[in-house]
Amino acid sequence: MNGGHHKPTRVELAAAVDKTVPDLIAPDLRVLFCGINPGLYTAAVGHHFARPGNRFWPALHGAGFTPRLFSPWDERELLPLGYGITNMVPRTTAAAAELSPEEYVAGGARLRRLVKKYRPRVVAFMGIGAYRSAFGRPKAALGLQPDTLGSTALWALPSPSGLNANHQLGDLIVLLRELRLWVESSPSSTSSASSSASSA
Repeated sequence: MNGGHHKPTRVELAAAVDKTVPDLIAPDLRVLFCGINPGLYTAAVGHHFARPGNRFWPALHGAGFTPRLFSPWDERELLPLGYGITNMVPRTTAAAAELSPEEYVAGGARLRRLVKKYRPRVVAFMGIGAYRSAFGRPKAALGLQPDTLGSTALWALPSPSGLNANHQLGDLIVLLRELRLWVESSPSSTSSASSSASSA
């Protein structure tokens, strides 16, 4: 799915390892989606979850977050809807397996700073392994987590990568729909949770 936009060449993909992808973020978002780290294709085109075969955008639409199927080039249209995107680790790699445990821990610290500054209602990790590694929660299950970052709830989801054979598009849609319904049913969660702020 490249929406008719430029498809990066092999040379451009190789050069993308030196690039990062800017956060798509604003204060007081309903959900800040947190990817693991940019892949080469995503970094080459400069848009999140851009690799053909990635299930993020179809799953987002299927779960009711977007009024139509967005392409990665439509990502800025998420902000008026109350949604944004960041990455746990900003470094671009060909595969997430190239990241070190230390990078995940540093990414968790970076995310804490982002959350403290921008105060999203929920951070949704698009890759439960990244959440487990960054926050020292090796047994974390999918869904709402018992931990928070200040008044921000944490939600763990599978990676939408086309390489993730354990969860297909239908599974992602179901899990993302649970998140959307939770967010919509707890409009005052930010204010009520602030009294029990924990580890920000």
